[in-house]
Amino acid sequence: MAEDDEDDYLLSKDAFERCCPGIELLWVRDGEELMDYLNRRGSFNNGEKFPMPALILLDLNMPRKDGREALREIKADPRLRSLPVVILTTSNAEEEIARAYDSGANTFIRKPVGFDQFVDLMTGINHYWLKLARLPVVQDS
Repeated sequence: MAEDDEDDYLLSKDAFERCCPGIELLWVRDGEELMDYLNRRGSFNNGEKFPMPALILLDLNMPRKDGREALREIKADPRLRSLPVVILTTSNAEEEIARAYDSGANTFIRKPVGFDQFVDLMTGINHYWLKLARLPVVQDS
């Protein structure tokens, strides 16, 4: 999960723990950290400690490198482009939705406001993306 708001991360983590025990939700705080993680740079160079994700939950509005820029980089990289990216953001603007899909987002979801809605959302994400969908395995570089 790439999310600059620690409260939103903790809410998502708690929701995942409630609905999907055993699923590990890893957290980076912005697009720079996400790209470092995916490319095994800096403190993320240990592939055993930091495995490639099956799915990326990506906020759009983050400092340093925002989610829009990170999404474009992921989808431009032949090694990473098959990673599913779920946009999880507060925006509901039609132009943001269109731009995200044009840049290669797999899904665009507006963040819910309450904990029960977060649990429902994470249950749905887990069910569809991690149980039903067949996802490619992205190899480390």
